[in-house]
Amino acid sequence: QVQLVESGGGLVQAGGSLRLSCAASGSIFSINAMAWYRQVTGKQRESVAVITSDGRTMYADSVKGRFTISRDNAKNTVILQMNNLKPEDTAVYYCNVVATSTMAAGTRYYWGQGTQVTVSS
Repeated sequence: QVQLVESGGGLVQAGGSLRLSCAASGSIFSINAMAWYRQVTGKQRESVAVITSDGRTMYADSVKGRFTISRDNAKNTVILQMNNLKPEDTAVYYCNVVATSTMAAGTRYYWGQGTQVTVSS
């Protein structure tokens, strides 16, 4: 009922920057929290940054001071600006949205398709 399309991943050198974007579309009634997760081979998916419906943000300790999450409610889009990237940031990044669909009861979690971020040393 809700689709998330991610873009902005790629290959960069350490110290570089990338800007990830995730746009939600479909039968959306409302969007609550929006977040970015990442998953490294052999490890569980972890939360990177979260932004609530009222604009409050939370970050994993490993990315504080380097990543910034923001949202454009008019466009149903969440952005992750990643600066001073490190090789350990290499992962598949997934957009996550907590939303209420006009086609489903209650709130549900929706995931983007994932976008690869690779940081070379």
